[in-house]
Amino acid sequence: MSSSLFPVILAGGKGERFWPLSRQDRPKQFLSLDGSSRSLLQATAERLLNFTGGWDDLWVITSSQLATGIRQQLPELPSPNLLVEPQGRDTAAAVAWTSLEIQKRYGDDAIIGFFPSDHWIADQQAFERTLDAAIQLAASTPAIVTLGIKPTFPSTGYGYIEQGEHIGSFNELPAYHVNRFTEKPNRETAETFMSTGRFSWNSGMFVFRAGVVLKELYTHAPEIIEQIAQKGVDVYPQLPKKSIDYALMEKTNLAYVLPAEFGWDDLGDWNAIERLLKKPENPNVELATHVGLDTQGAIIYATNPEDVVVTIGLEDVVIVRDRNVTLIVNKERTQEIKQVLKTLQSDPRFTDLL
Repeated sequence: MSSSLFPVILAGGKGERFWPLSRQDRPKQFLSLDGSSRSLLQATAERLLNFTGGWDDLWVITSSQLATGIRQQLPELPSPNLLVEPQGRDTAAAVAWTSLEIQKRYGDDAIIGFFPSDHWIADQQAFERTLDAAIQLAASTPAIVTLGIKPTFPSTGYGYIEQGEHIGSFNELPAYHVNRFTEKPNRETAETFMSTGRFSWNSGMFVFRAGVVLKELYTHAPEIIEQIAQKGVDVYPQLPKKSIDYALMEKTNLAYVLPAEFGWDDLGDWNAIERLLKKPENPNVELATHVGLDTQGAIIYATNPEDVVVTIGLEDVVIVRDRNVTLIVNKERTQEIKQVLKTLQSDPRFTDLL
Protein backbone atom coordinates (compact mmCIF):
# COMPACT_ATOMS: atom_id res chain seq x y z
CA MET A 1 0.00 0.00 0.00
CA SER A 2 1.31 3.46 -0.84
CA SER A 3 -0.16 5.45 2.07
CA SER A 4 -2.67 4.75 4.78
CA LEU A 5 -6.25 5.74 4.19
CA PHE A 6 -9.00 7.05 6.42
CA PRO A 7 -12.05 5.40 4.85
CA VAL A 8 -15.47 6.88 5.56
CA ILE A 9 -18.58 4.73 5.05
CA LEU A 10 -21.67 6.68 4.03
CA ALA A 11 -24.38 4.78 5.90
CA GLY A 12 -27.37 7.09 6.12
CA GLY A 13 -29.42 5.83 3.18
CA LYS A 14 -32.91 4.38 3.44
CA GLY A 15 -32.85 1.81 0.64
CA GLU A 16 -36.55 2.37 -0.03
CA ARG A 17 -36.58 0.40 -3.30
CA PHE A 18 -35.82 -2.76 -1.29
CA TRP A 19 -39.03 -2.38 0.72
CA PRO A 20 -40.60 -4.31 2.40
CA LEU A 21 -37.35 -6.01 3.41
CA SER A 22 -35.71 -2.62 3.91
CA ARG A 23 -37.59 -0.56 6.50
CA GLN A 24 -36.89 2.47 8.67
CA ASP A 25 -35.35 0.40 11.45
CA ARG A 26 -33.65 -2.03 9.06
CA PRO A 27 -32.39 -0.19 5.95
CA LYS A 28 -30.70 -1.86 3.02
CA GLN A 29 -27.15 -1.56 4.41
CA PHE A 30 -28.14 -3.73 7.40
CA LEU A 31 -29.29 -6.56 5.13
CA SER A 32 -27.49 -9.50 3.60
CA LEU A 33 -28.53 -9.61 -0.05
CA ASP A 34 -25.79 -11.73 -1.63
CA GLY A 35 -26.44 -15.02 0.10
CA SER A 36 -23.67 -14.49 2.69
CA SER A 37 -24.06 -14.02 6.44
CA ARG A 38 -22.62 -10.49 6.35
CA SER A 39 -24.67 -7.36 5.92
CA LEU A 40 -23.71 -4.93 3.16
CA LEU A 41 -22.37 -2.56 5.83
CA GLN A 42 -20.22 -5.26 7.43
CA ALA A 43 -18.88 -6.34 4.03
CA THR A 44 -17.98 -2.73 3.21
CA ALA A 45 -16.10 -2.28 6.49
CA GLU A 46 -14.22 -5.55 6.01
CA ARG A 47 -13.30 -4.55 2.47
CA LEU A 48 -11.78 -1.24 3.65
CA LEU A 49 -9.92 -2.32 6.78
CA ASN A 50 -6.99 -3.59 4.67
CA PHE A 51 -6.20 0.05 3.88
CA THR A 52 -6.08 1.23 7.48
CA GLY A 53 -4.11 0.75 10.66
CA GLY A 54 -7.23 -0.91 12.07
CA TRP A 55 -10.64 0.12 13.36
CA ASP A 56 -9.25 3.38 14.79
CA ASP A 57 -8.85 4.71 11.23
CA LEU A 58 -12.29 3.71 9.93
CA TRP A 59 -15.15 6.24 10.08
CA VAL A 60 -18.89 5.97 9.54
CA ILE A 61 -21.41 8.78 9.07
CA THR A 62 -25.09 8.01 9.48
CA SER A 63 -28.43 9.37 10.64
CA SER A 64 -29.60 9.55 14.25
CA GLN A 65 -32.23 6.93 13.46
CA LEU A 66 -29.63 4.36 12.40
CA ALA A 67 -26.83 5.05 14.89
CA THR A 68 -27.83 2.27 17.29
CA GLY A 69 -27.99 -0.25 14.46
CA ILE A 70 -24.55 0.83 13.22
CA ARG A 71 -23.08 0.23 16.69
CA GLN A 72 -24.67 -3.21 16.81
CA GLN A 73 -23.38 -4.13 13.36
CA LEU A 74 -19.88 -2.70 13.86
CA PRO A 75 -19.12 -3.09 17.59
CA GLU A 76 -15.37 -2.62 17.04
CA LEU A 77 -15.85 0.89 15.61
CA PRO A 78 -14.62 3.54 18.13
CA SER A 79 -17.44 5.83 19.28
CA PRO A 80 -15.67 9.06 18.20
CA ASN A 81 -15.44 7.66 14.66
CA LEU A 82 -19.23 7.39 14.30
CA LEU A 83 -20.62 10.75 13.18
CA VAL A 84 -24.38 11.05 13.65
CA GLU A 85 -26.26 13.58 11.52
CA PRO A 86 -29.36 15.04 13.20
CA GLN A 87 -30.97 15.35 9.76
CA GLY A 88 -30.09 13.90 6.39
CA ARG A 89 -28.81 16.70 4.16
CA ASP A 90 -27.42 14.52 1.33
CA THR A 91 -23.78 13.70 0.67
CA ALA A 92 -22.24 17.19 0.39
CA ALA A 93 -22.86 17.92 4.07
CA ALA A 94 -21.67 14.43 5.04
CA VAL A 95 -18.41 14.83 3.12
CA ALA A 96 -17.86 18.35 4.49
CA TRP A 97 -18.41 17.45 8.15
CA THR A 98 -16.38 14.24 8.11
CA SER A 99 -13.50 15.85 6.20
CA LEU A 100 -13.38 18.65 8.77
CA GLU A 101 -13.28 16.17 11.65
CA ILE A 102 -10.51 14.06 10.10
CA GLN A 103 -8.53 17.18 9.18
CA LYS A 104 -8.73 18.41 12.80
CA ARG A 105 -7.36 15.10 14.07
CA TYR A 106 -4.81 14.22 11.39
CA GLY A 107 -4.04 17.35 9.36
CA ASP A 108 -4.37 18.53 5.77
CA ASP A 109 -2.40 15.63 4.27
CA ALA A 110 -4.65 12.91 5.65
CA ILE A 111 -5.98 10.87 2.74
CA ILE A 112 -9.72 10.30 2.99
CA GLY A 113 -11.92 7.97 0.98
CA PHE A 114 -15.72 7.98 0.87
CA PHE A 115 -17.61 4.77 0.17
CA PRO A 116 -21.35 4.02 0.10
CA SER A 117 -22.35 1.30 2.55
CA ASP A 118 -24.55 -0.66 0.16
CA HIS A 119 -22.36 -1.58 -2.80
CA TRP A 120 -21.44 -5.09 -3.91
CA ILE A 121 -17.92 -5.75 -5.21
CA ALA A 122 -16.95 -9.06 -6.77
CA ASP A 123 -13.14 -8.96 -7.00
CA GLN A 124 -11.52 -7.80 -3.77
CA GLN A 125 -8.00 -7.99 -5.21
CA ALA A 126 -8.88 -5.81 -8.21
CA PHE A 127 -10.69 -3.37 -5.91
CA GLU A 128 -7.63 -3.09 -3.66
CA ARG A 129 -5.38 -2.49 -6.66
CA THR A 130 -7.66 0.29 -7.91
CA LEU A 131 -8.04 1.92 -4.52
CA ASP A 132 -4.30 1.83 -3.94
CA ALA A 133 -3.85 3.59 -7.30
CA ALA A 134 -6.34 6.27 -6.18
CA ILE A 135 -4.40 6.73 -2.93
CA GLN A 136 -1.15 7.16 -4.87
CA LEU A 137 -2.76 9.77 -7.15
CA ALA A 138 -4.30 11.69 -4.25
CA ALA A 139 -1.02 11.64 -2.30
CA SER A 140 1.02 13.00 -5.21
CA THR A 141 -1.39 15.49 -6.80
CA PRO A 142 -4.00 18.02 -5.61
CA ALA A 143 -6.73 15.70 -6.84
CA ILE A 144 -10.25 14.61 -6.07
CA VAL A 145 -10.17 11.09 -7.42
CA THR A 146 -13.31 9.20 -8.31
CA LEU A 147 -13.42 5.48 -9.03
CA GLY A 148 -15.17 5.06 -12.35
CA ILE A 149 -16.73 1.75 -13.37
CA LYS A 150 -16.28 0.63 -16.96
CA PRO A 151 -19.85 0.24 -18.31
CA THR A 152 -21.03 -3.24 -19.20
CA PHE A 153 -24.37 -2.12 -20.66
CA PRO A 154 -25.98 1.25 -21.60
CA SER A 155 -27.54 1.93 -18.20
CA THR A 156 -29.97 4.84 -17.87
CA GLY A 157 -29.92 4.60 -14.08
CA TYR A 158 -26.29 5.58 -13.44
CA GLY A 159 -24.43 8.85 -13.77
CA TYR A 160 -21.54 8.93 -16.27
CA ILE A 161 -18.04 10.45 -16.15
CA GLU A 162 -16.26 11.48 -19.34
CA GLN A 163 -12.50 11.06 -19.20
CA GLY A 164 -10.37 13.84 -20.62
CA GLU A 165 -6.58 14.20 -20.68
CA HIS A 166 -4.54 11.16 -19.68
CA ILE A 167 -2.36 12.32 -16.76
CA GLY A 168 -0.38 9.14 -16.03
CA SER A 169 -0.67 5.66 -14.63
CA PHE A 170 -0.81 4.41 -11.06
CA ASN A 171 -0.49 0.73 -10.23
CA GLU A 172 -0.47 0.33 -14.03
CA LEU A 173 -3.98 1.81 -14.16
CA PRO A 174 -4.50 4.87 -16.39
CA ALA A 175 -5.80 8.04 -14.75
CA TYR A 176 -7.61 10.87 -16.53
CA HIS A 177 -8.73 14.39 -15.84
CA VAL A 178 -12.53 14.53 -15.75
CA ASN A 179 -14.16 16.37 -18.65
CA ARG A 180 -17.74 16.28 -17.34
CA PHE A 181 -20.33 14.45 -15.29
CA THR A 182 -23.67 13.51 -16.85
CA GLU A 183 -26.63 12.40 -14.74
CA LYS A 184 -28.74 9.40 -15.85
CA PRO A 185 -28.87 9.82 -19.64
CA ASN A 186 -31.55 8.41 -21.91
CA ARG A 187 -30.95 5.10 -23.67
CA GLU A 188 -29.65 6.59 -26.93
CA THR A 189 -27.19 8.83 -25.11
CA ALA A 190 -26.01 5.95 -22.91
CA GLU A 191 -25.36 3.82 -26.00
CA THR A 192 -23.36 6.67 -27.54
CA PHE A 193 -21.33 7.05 -24.35
CA MET A 194 -20.48 3.35 -24.37
CA SER A 195 -19.44 3.36 -28.01
CA THR A 196 -16.81 6.06 -27.44
CA GLY A 197 -14.94 4.15 -24.75
CA ARG A 198 -14.38 7.44 -22.88
CA PHE A 199 -17.08 7.12 -20.23
CA SER A 200 -17.31 5.42 -16.86
CA TRP A 201 -20.20 4.95 -14.50
CA ASN A 202 -20.04 7.20 -11.47
CA SER A 203 -19.59 4.82 -8.52
CA GLY A 204 -19.90 7.46 -5.81
CA MET A 205 -16.49 6.46 -4.38
CA PHE A 206 -13.98 9.29 -3.89
CA VAL A 207 -10.42 9.68 -2.58
CA PHE A 208 -8.58 12.94 -1.73
CA ARG A 209 -6.41 14.72 0.79
CA ALA A 210 -8.33 16.53 3.53
CA GLY A 211 -6.82 19.93 2.75
CA VAL A 212 -7.55 19.60 -0.97
CA VAL A 213 -11.24 18.80 -0.61
CA LEU A 214 -11.81 21.41 2.12
CA LYS A 215 -10.24 24.13 -0.02
CA GLU A 216 -12.45 23.15 -2.93
CA LEU A 217 -15.55 23.09 -0.72
CA TYR A 218 -14.78 26.60 0.54
CA THR A 219 -14.53 27.68 -3.12
CA HIS A 220 -17.55 25.89 -4.58
CA ALA A 221 -19.85 25.12 -1.63
CA PRO A 222 -19.21 27.84 1.01
CA GLU A 223 -22.88 27.77 2.04
CA ILE A 224 -22.24 24.28 3.45
CA ILE A 225 -18.65 24.15 4.66
CA GLU A 226 -18.54 27.59 6.30
CA GLN A 227 -21.61 26.95 8.42
CA ILE A 228 -20.39 23.55 9.61
CA ALA A 229 -16.91 24.92 10.36
CA GLN A 230 -18.31 27.83 12.36
CA LYS A 231 -21.31 26.29 14.12
CA GLY A 232 -20.78 22.53 14.06
CA VAL A 233 -23.38 19.83 13.64
CA ASP A 234 -26.15 21.93 15.22
CA VAL A 235 -26.41 23.89 11.96
CA TYR A 236 -27.55 20.82 9.99
CA PRO A 237 -31.26 21.77 9.81
CA GLN A 238 -30.29 25.03 8.06
CA LEU A 239 -27.98 23.44 5.48
CA PRO A 240 -29.03 23.10 1.83
CA LYS A 241 -29.66 19.54 0.71
CA LYS A 242 -27.11 18.86 -2.03
CA SER A 243 -25.21 15.85 -3.32
CA ILE A 244 -21.42 16.01 -3.43
CA ASP A 245 -21.66 15.57 -7.22
CA TYR A 246 -23.80 18.69 -7.61
CA ALA A 247 -22.12 20.79 -4.91
CA LEU A 248 -18.51 20.04 -5.84
CA MET A 249 -17.64 17.40 -8.42
CA GLU A 250 -19.42 19.12 -11.32
CA LYS A 251 -17.64 22.41 -10.49
CA THR A 252 -14.09 21.58 -9.44
CA ASN A 253 -11.15 21.50 -11.84
CA LEU A 254 -9.40 18.92 -9.66
CA ALA A 255 -11.60 15.94 -10.54
CA TYR A 256 -9.81 12.84 -11.83
CA VAL A 257 -11.13 9.40 -12.71
CA LEU A 258 -9.66 5.92 -12.56
CA PRO A 259 -11.72 3.64 -14.84
CA ALA A 260 -11.91 0.31 -13.04
CA GLU A 261 -13.11 -3.26 -13.50
CA PHE A 262 -13.66 -5.11 -10.24
CA GLY A 263 -17.23 -6.33 -10.58
CA TRP A 264 -19.54 -3.71 -9.09
CA ASP A 265 -23.23 -3.17 -8.46
CA ASP A 266 -24.88 -0.40 -6.49
CA LEU A 267 -27.77 -2.72 -5.52
CA GLY A 268 -30.32 -0.05 -6.34
CA ASP A 269 -33.44 -2.22 -6.30
CA TRP A 270 -34.68 -5.81 -6.31
CA ASN A 271 -33.44 -6.41 -9.87
CA ALA A 272 -29.89 -6.31 -8.50
CA ILE A 273 -30.53 -9.65 -6.80
CA GLU A 274 -30.98 -11.22 -10.22
CA ARG A 275 -27.71 -9.71 -11.47
CA LEU A 276 -25.88 -11.16 -8.46
CA LEU A 277 -27.47 -14.57 -8.04
CA LYS A 278 -29.08 -15.67 -11.33
CA LYS A 279 -27.97 -19.12 -12.44
CA PRO A 280 -28.45 -20.30 -16.05
CA GLU A 281 -29.99 -23.59 -15.00
CA ASN A 282 -32.74 -21.94 -12.92
CA PRO A 283 -35.51 -19.90 -14.59
CA ASN A 284 -35.98 -17.86 -11.38
CA VAL A 285 -33.96 -16.43 -8.49
CA GLU A 286 -35.36 -18.09 -5.39
CA LEU A 287 -34.50 -16.92 -1.87
CA ALA A 288 -37.63 -18.56 -0.50
CA THR A 289 -39.48 -21.86 -0.47
CA HIS A 290 -41.07 -21.64 -3.90
CA VAL A 291 -43.36 -23.99 -5.77
CA GLY A 292 -43.89 -22.73 -9.31
CA LEU A 293 -45.76 -23.81 -12.43
CA ASP A 294 -44.86 -22.10 -15.72
CA THR A 295 -43.11 -19.28 -13.85
CA GLN A 296 -39.90 -17.78 -15.19
CA GLY A 297 -37.79 -14.65 -14.80
CA ALA A 298 -39.12 -14.18 -11.26
CA ILE A 299 -37.26 -12.96 -8.16
CA ILE A 300 -38.79 -14.55 -5.06
CA TYR A 301 -37.74 -13.67 -1.52
CA ALA A 302 -39.18 -14.59 1.88
CA THR A 303 -37.67 -13.90 5.30
CA ASN A 304 -39.51 -16.76 7.00
CA PRO A 305 -38.35 -20.16 5.67
CA GLU A 306 -41.70 -21.64 6.72
CA ASP A 307 -43.58 -19.39 4.29
CA VAL A 308 -44.28 -21.07 0.96
CA VAL A 309 -44.70 -18.97 -2.18
CA VAL A 310 -46.75 -20.68 -4.90
CA THR A 311 -46.88 -19.19 -8.42
CA ILE A 312 -48.65 -20.17 -11.62
CA GLY A 313 -48.02 -18.68 -15.04
CA LEU A 314 -45.99 -15.65 -13.93
CA GLU A 315 -43.15 -13.96 -15.78
CA ASP A 316 -40.69 -11.18 -14.88
CA VAL A 317 -42.08 -10.35 -11.45
CA VAL A 318 -40.61 -9.67 -8.02
CA ILE A 319 -42.36 -11.30 -5.05
CA VAL A 320 -41.20 -10.38 -1.56
CA ARG A 321 -42.72 -11.71 1.65
CA ASP A 322 -41.55 -10.06 4.88
CA ARG A 323 -43.41 -10.19 8.17
CA ASN A 324 -46.92 -8.89 7.47
CA VAL A 325 -46.33 -7.57 3.96
CA THR A 326 -46.30 -9.21 0.54
CA LEU A 327 -45.03 -7.19 -2.42
CA ILE A 328 -45.72 -8.27 -6.01
CA VAL A 329 -44.36 -6.02 -8.75
CA ASN A 330 -43.31 -6.25 -12.38
CA LYS A 331 -39.53 -6.12 -12.62
CA GLU A 332 -39.72 -3.11 -14.93
CA ARG A 333 -41.58 -1.07 -12.30
CA THR A 334 -39.53 -1.62 -9.13
CA GLN A 335 -38.48 2.05 -9.20
CA GLU A 336 -42.09 2.89 -8.33
CA ILE A 337 -41.88 1.27 -4.90
CA LYS A 338 -40.95 4.69 -3.53
CA GLN A 339 -44.28 6.07 -4.77
CA VAL A 340 -46.17 3.35 -2.92
CA LEU A 341 -44.27 4.20 0.27
CA LYS A 342 -45.48 7.80 0.02
CA THR A 343 -49.05 6.48 -0.05
CA LEU A 344 -48.39 4.30 2.99
CA GLN A 345 -46.81 7.23 4.85
CA SER A 346 -49.96 9.29 4.41
CA ASP A 347 -52.25 6.65 5.97
CA PRO A 348 -51.97 5.99 9.74
CA ARG A 349 -53.14 2.41 9.23
CA PHE A 350 -49.83 1.54 7.62
CA THR A 351 -47.33 3.22 9.94
CA ASP A 352 -45.95 -0.12 11.15
CA LEU A 353 -45.19 -1.18 7.57
CA LEU A 354 -42.61 1.53 6.96
